[in-house]
Amino acid sequence: MSKKKQLLDIVWIILITVAAGTVMMLLCDVSPAEGYRMFFNGIFGNASSFAEVFVKATPLILTGLGCAVAFRTGFFNIGAEGQFYMGAIAAAAVALNLTGVPGPARIVLSMLAGFICGGLWALIAAIFKAKFGISEIIVTIMLNYIAINFLGIAVRTFLMDPAGTVPQSARIESSAALKLLMPPTRLNAGIIIAVAAVIIVWVLMEKTKVGYEIKVVGFNKRAAKCTGISVMKNIVISAFLSGGLAGLAGVIEVIGIQKKLIEGISSDCGYTAVLIALIASNNPIGVLIAAIGFATMQVGANSMQRQLGIPSAIVSILVGLVVLLVLGRKMFHLSTFKKKEKN
Repeated sequence: MSKKKQLLDIVWIILITVAAGTVMMLLCDVSPAEGYRMFFNGIFGNASSFAEVFVKATPLILTGLGCAVAFRTGFFNIGAEGQFYMGAIAAAAVALNLTGVPGPARIVLSMLAGFICGGLWALIAAIFKAKFGISEIIVTIMLNYIAINFLGIAVRTFLMDPAGTVPQSARIESSAALKLLMPPTRLNAGIIIAVAAVIIVWVLMEKTKVGYEIKVVGFNKRAAKCTGISVMKNIVISAFLSGGLAGLAGVIEVIGIQKKLIEGISSDCGYTAVLIALIASNNPIGVLIAAIGFATMQVGANSMQRQLGIPSAIVSILVGLVVLLVLGRKMFHLSTFKKKEKN
């Protein structure tokens, strides 16, 4: 497909999305002009609002990147939410218990622990698929529920703040937390880590043998076997990387934003990550753009809700519409290509 057609498709998707947003605002008895003014004012009105876009984008970039890596091999990881939670629990456990370790070292150890725990949580689904032929979709969804409820147990028992009565952990020391980039906003070094992860994954997928094998397995498993590429080895590698990246998102949420472990810490970004990976066509750079775009919509929608009472759920509806349009566009071009081949 030519770049001109791609650009035209993008323009049509934007126009349809804006039109749908306009109709929903009219249904809410709000002037679309005023609604869009509040939308953009909420994003660009001040430094704090603009910084919040990147705060919200950080976990979406990492979880979306994780899903994209797994999808490349045909491993449909729907468990980024659970892997996020396991990474968050591991990070809190390390940051709160290794008090004798210097702050910077604790940050590194928290990240390693979160990455490994998230990766191992994803590996469970990969092993079930390899050994028993059980669908990874079912297993990862079930693991999500286990991880979410395990966090609920953790903040009420072994990780609960001994000085409090609310189900949450104690506050993490500032020395063991990520540094703020734009005080007093919540923007922290996590965004740098997320962008670095995008670059690393892009290099891995496009410039290394491992990335090449992962893509071959995703394109055609039978062809991969015929050329001596181990299908299961690459699925396991992609599953571990996928879970590790989602776990790293949980780490950053704990030691970079919340500074403690709380229930509902992910704001469902693990589920949103699936949509981001689909919109981005599993491309790391596309994930970065899609995640920032989605975060921008979230911040703008929250502003509209505060100022005009417009439900922020409109964003979820519009994101779903964008996914349908993107997938519909791909199916349309694929069917057109097949018709041309037949002729």
